[in-house]
Amino acid sequence: MLLTYRALKRRALARKLTITTPNGVDESSYVRIGGIDQWISVRGEDRANPVILEIHGGPGASNLIFTPRTRAWERHFTIVRWDMRGAGKTFAAGGPEGQGELTLDRLYEDALEVTDHIRTRLNVDKVILLANSFGTVIGLRLARDHPERYSAYVGTDQNIVGGDRDTSAYEALLARLETAGRKKQLARMTAIGPDRSAWSAHEWAEYAKTVVTTDPLTYDTMKTVVIRSLWFSPLHTLRDLRTYLKAQTFSETLGPQAMTIDEYAEGTAFRLPFFVFQGESDVLTPPEPARRFHESVTAPVKDFALIAEASHFASFRRPDHFLDLLLTKVRPVVAGDAAVY
Repeated sequence: MLLTYRALKRRALARKLTITTPNGVDESSYVRIGGIDQWISVRGEDRANPVILEIHGGPGASNLIFTPRTRAWERHFTIVRWDMRGAGKTFAAGGPEGQGELTLDRLYEDALEVTDHIRTRLNVDKVILLANSFGTVIGLRLARDHPERYSAYVGTDQNIVGGDRDTSAYEALLARLETAGRKKQLARMTAIGPDRSAWSAHEWAEYAKTVVTTDPLTYDTMKTVVIRSLWFSPLHTLRDLRTYLKAQTFSETLGPQAMTIDEYAEGTAFRLPFFVFQGESDVLTPPEPARRFHESVTAPVKDFALIAEASHFASFRRPDHFLDLLLTKVRPVVAGDAAVY
């Protein structure tokens, strides 16, 4: 019965994803990026719309599963979803042995190749850079370095790795564990300490899992948004689902690499419009460090907004609210489209 219901649900979602508009685009294929085949999906109802390139999180957690949840975005933007090396269908194609070098620098170079591929393929000068969670670490570097390629930066579930200036998320986790009387987990998290740059890949993953499972809103989002999207995705087979989860484990080594960055030292001057839209109740990447970083940023245009009733995965829990932010704050800047107001 469970598999039958899944099949029916997937068929319904597949119908929802059909694009029939005359100037629409619905393409997905492997593209040779950084010496390996990497999966890229391009979807939108009008090729004349601004193009968004997503830099997904995880690490190793492709955003492709959320395509049905963000279907409305495709009426106003062309959405490019790229499975990084070590993630999703890219991981499935080559397996662990076929991912090549798995470093932040390599992902950064891959992202530039993907950007230029999309600019050529869609015949656009610039694209909007939309980064979420782990992807924001790479996204900030891309936005700082290449305003000639990107019309705006939009960060959500925004990580601010600030040389351990802020340990509020870690301290809040310890407080939740103590209040809940979870002594074993409290001892474990206390033992690893607040210095994220000193964590092993296993400790980094264990911390993230503990944060997710100790906050009711985040845990509910994981079950009802992330797991449900994965299970019912019309773009993934059962084998794909198993591979999707294996990819996240494989990519854990990227977590500690990201924790060595100091975003303030890397720079707060951006030569493109800069936006941060953060879940107001995010316990994994709390809004206050993101707000403080945003306040320190200099940019031609900048804005910060909180997404109500959302923790981590804010854009996918509240996709309509997120679309409203894109339409009222971002699109008028990049497309001069005042009509969306």
